[in-house]
Formats: sequence, C-alpha cells, structure tokens
Amino acid sequence: MPRFARMLAEGMKDRGHSVEILSPQAKVSRVPAPRVLRKWLYYIDQYITFPSSVRKKLSSYSPDTLFVFTDHALGPWVPIVADRPHVVHCHDFLAQWSALGAIPENPTGWSGRQYQKYIRQGYSQAKHFISVSQKTQQDLAHFLPSAPLSSETVYNALNQKFSPVDLKQARASLTKQTGIDLNAGYLLHIGGNQWYKNRAGVVEIYNAWRKNTGGTLPLLLIGEAPTPTLMQMREQSAYQDDIHFLTNIPDEFVQLAYAGASVFIFPSLAEGFGWPIAEAMASGCLVLTTNEAPMTEVAGDAGFLAPRRPGAEEKVAAWADESAQVLQQILSLSPSDRSRAVESGILNAKRFEPKKLLDQIETIYLTCTKETAGISKPAR
Repeated sequence: MPRFARMLAEGMKDRGHSVEILSPQAKVSRVPAPRVLRKWLYYIDQYITFPSSVRKKLSSYSPDTLFVFTDHALGPWVPIVADRPHVVHCHDFLAQWSALGAIPENPTGWSGRQYQKYIRQGYSQAKHFISVSQKTQQDLAHFLPSAPLSSETVYNALNQKFSPVDLKQARASLTKQTGIDLNAGYLLHIGGNQWYKNRAGVVEIYNAWRKNTGGTLPLLLIGEAPTPTLMQMREQSAYQDDIHFLTNIPDEFVQLAYAGASVFIFPSLAEGFGWPIAEAMASGCLVLTTNEAPMTEVAGDAGFLAPRRPGAEEKVAAWADESAQVLQQILSLSPSDRSRAVESGILNAKRFEPKKLLDQIETIYLTCTKETAGISKPAR
C-alpha cells in the first residue's frame, strides 16, 4: 500500500496537481506500555486522534480538494469527508469475505469480524470507487448496501521495471549469487505466507511433477521465511535438496529471477489483482496460474491455467497431478511455440504500464470531483 500511495502521489504531482499525504502519526502509541496494550494505543491513534486532527484541518482545504483513500480498509475515515469530493481505491475483499465465514481457509475470530464490520460501515458511505480488477469490483457491489455514484475498474500497474534479459546470462548470474546450479533452468514462485498465496500448493505441484515426469529442474520460492508447515513439507519431499527458500531478496535479484525462470508457478487461491503474473510476463517468463478471476483477468490469453486447489484433502493429490501435467506441457513447448508464448506474455503485460493507469485514474479523479463538487479540477 505505501508503494501504491507513492505511485499515485508522484503521478498526480507530475500531472500538475498539488498532493498532500495524510496518515496517522504515533502519538498515544508512543507512550510506554505493555505489548498487550500497544495494539489498542495504536487504534486510538488510528481512529480517534487522527480523525480529530483531520476534522480540524478540513476548513483549510479548498472545496475542490479531492480526498483519496488508497484502500477500502481505511473505511472508518470515510465519514469524515463523506460530503466532500472523495474516492476509495479497492484492492481485495478477502478479509471481508473471511469475516462472513465465506473462506474456510481463513477463519476469523469475533474481534476480527467486528473490525471488518466497522470498516464496511465506513466505506459504505463513500460515493466513488476504483477497483483493481473486475472481480474486486463485483465483490464491492456485494458489500455495498446500494449502488454508489460511480464504480470503475482500473487494473494495477507495474511499479518496477521488468523486462526480458538474456536467459543464459540471467541464469549464470543467479547461479553465481546463490550457489545453486540454475544454468539448465528452474521453476519459480514469488509470494508471502498469506493463506491465499498457496505456497504449499507450489510444493505439491513440484512433487507431483518430479514424480510423474522425472524432471530435475530445481524450485525456487522467493519471499518470506517458510512457515514450519512448509519446512516440514520440504523435509518430507523426496526432492528436498532441490527445493530452495530464498528470503530477504533485493528487487534486482527478483527481476533477474523472473527473467531466468523456466516457468513461474502462481497457484493462488484468491487475489485482489495478482501483480506477480504481470511482472513475470513482462520479464519474458511463462506463467502457470489458477483458472479463476482475477488471475485470469491479469493473465489474459497469455497464461497457462490449472484449477484452484481443492479444500478437501482427499482431492489434493489429483489436483497436483493435473497441475503438474499443465506444467509439463509448458516445459515441453517447442522453441518456436515457447517464443510465441513469451511474446504473447510481454504484449499482455503492456496493459499494466504505469502511464496508462495514471491517465485513467486522473480522468476518474476529475470526474469524481466534478460530480461531487460541481467543479472541473481537483486541487489536491
């Protein structure tokens, strides 16, 4: 979210708009207190101290100031400016669905359910929304009590430079940096330990692929340190020596890892958008992802698709086998077919260029301001 907010701020400044970023500051939460109380002190700063300070400043802003909420999770602050020009960006509603008990993989406790309800009560008062995918836009419509004045979809943009690199050079460089022989290629996953990233599914697909095809490419999982469950899966794998978790990796390494990979495996259970799909394609890497929105929205016609991992454990092995078959189909492409697939991915990724996103968002910002305040250009 901070990176997204910076991109919006810098993009609007470049287009001649004045931008000010408002965010809670540590005041009450700076008071020394036991760890168990610090969360509550933080909430005081978030939902009492900060709103109070914003209300005091409202009169200093011109009537044509547009207030932008960079995520709907900031919903509790929406009522402060509900009668001023405003717009809310929506990324994903996974926490909202979880709070309703709709996602078995992510159960939510009582306090979490109340917190998500509090967020929903806030953003429901907003009049303008921008979602990062059609799936997110559809979820928003489900949660709103009535139709807003506007609800638009603007796909996320790549917020770093991703481009193809000579395959042999990329792999040679990565081999030198990691001490792992990657010269013949490798399978790649990038993501955190959030339940929906399905890192366990990546290992399950890899195990099935190795067992069913006799393939020997190593697997790199870049991101957070593995959970105990993931480490146990690795230790129980017959191919554990070829499963590598890489953490605290700089952006430059990640960019090179995309460019050198044989296939990028991204079997997410859910996403708001699915940035890594676009990042991999822009880097000239073929992508295997889940055959559900919004992954299909981002992958377009350039992705290779597998079903969503089933919740029933007795069905997981068959799912892993089916996904491994798709993986092998990708790896078995002829050089000419692979080249065409790579080019298709690069072309698809051009949909997510920052300028396109910022042009679309600026147009929506201007419209939101005009519809709410009856003027033509936001001052902020």
